[in-house]
Amino acid sequence: MVTGMSGDRFERHRQPWTTAEVQKLHTLAKKGMALKAIAKALTRSEESVRDRAKADGLGIAKLR
Repeated sequence: MVTGMSGDRFERHRQPWTTAEVQKLHTLAKKGMALKAIAKALTRSEESVRDRAKADGLGIAKLR
């Protein structure tokens, strides 16, 4: 059930990454943001963000 509200938790299961999301991921990763913060900013799961960053050869801060 998708209600369209940003408070929903990862309702976009398995959605393909858009060019804008990939660019934002690269920008945030280069700024040294933590995985949790990047996932929240992109409204994607930490696992999804980690997998995409790994595929793109990006390093993400391991801060908790």
